[in-house]
Amino acid sequence: MKMALMALCGIGCALTTADGHAERVKDLASIQGVRQNQLIGYGLVVGLDGSGDQTTQTPFTVQSVVSMLQQMGTTLSATAAANLQLKNVAAVVVTSSLPAFAQPGQTLDVTVSSMGNAKSLSGGTLLMTPLKGADGQVYAMSQGNILVGGVGATANGSRAQINHLSVGRISGGATVERAVAAALGQGDLVYLELNDTDFSTASRVVDALNQRFGAETASAQDGRVIRVRAPLGSDDRVAFLGALESVNVVPAEMNAKVILNARTGSVVMNRAVTLNACAVSHGNLTVVVNTEPVVSQPAPGAKGQTVVAQQSQIEITKDPGQVLMLKGGASLSEVVKALNAIGATPQDLLSILQAMKAAGSLRAELEII
Repeated sequence: MKMALMALCGIGCALTTADGHAERVKDLASIQGVRQNQLIGYGLVVGLDGSGDQTTQTPFTVQSVVSMLQQMGTTLSATAAANLQLKNVAAVVVTSSLPAFAQPGQTLDVTVSSMGNAKSLSGGTLLMTPLKGADGQVYAMSQGNILVGGVGATANGSRAQINHLSVGRISGGATVERAVAAALGQGDLVYLELNDTDFSTASRVVDALNQRFGAETASAQDGRVIRVRAPLGSDDRVAFLGALESVNVVPAEMNAKVILNARTGSVVMNRAVTLNACAVSHGNLTVVVNTEPVVSQPAPGAKGQTVVAQQSQIEITKDPGQVLMLKGGASLSEVVKALNAIGATPQDLLSILQAMKAAGSLRAELEII
């Protein structure tokens, strides 16, 4: 744990030396209307080597197969449908993203995920699956052989597995069937949307664009949206936006922020985190409770019964606590070194930083994920 904290300290020190560097507008903002659209579909994977869904527990797989066969001109009786044992078929959810300006005929990569209890999708083939958008319209059709980035083997009750076998990908497995209209602004106006709301950064972007393309080219609508006057012709507008995205801007100093992951115990702090003067006490308290059965047996000739009682022993061990004094304005590296000096683990940091924030000594926004 100490090595991890020292590594975090080294990262903080390295970030401090990179302060004030310029970034491209395309890294700070996106053009309004140029976005991806999520697609989703439900389909069947066939050709599995006995690793498909157990149909007794996933009845929707059988229903899907029966429905598909009916569409292909094969009708099964109710008895035949109920007796289907489809070990080589799995019901899956297919997902993908439709990029901006995608046209019919272009191909997309898709992710295929099992939604039943299939053991593996390795070697399977996805049957033709329509991919729909949020409006319910079909925008792509997917089909192809699935590539699973894992491997597994089972023999005599033993099983070995590397990575997930129930998720795979098909490179170029979907074909776009419908385009999504995307308008680049309204009239001669194009809108830039900053990735993070920041009035200082918005003002700096406006100044950089006006200096590059002339006065009154850009104006800030608020702390996130910037209005930009662009040429009306499509060729001129594309060239203008390409030049606009390449303009370098020095963004404003980031807000002090600490990210805590309560599940993994990881703590990430940026270089702007500082502390007011405070004292931190750290110590571990261990409580061990042991319970042992005790047999109580009556004396010979007595009219009693043998009973089993529980006897508990409680042992409390407390490590000597340490008190750490931190001066006001401590930097990230000083904070990490100090917490490392008192033996704090990443899980301890969760509680320590929360207490510092509650006491008003932590100059940062605390976010728990």
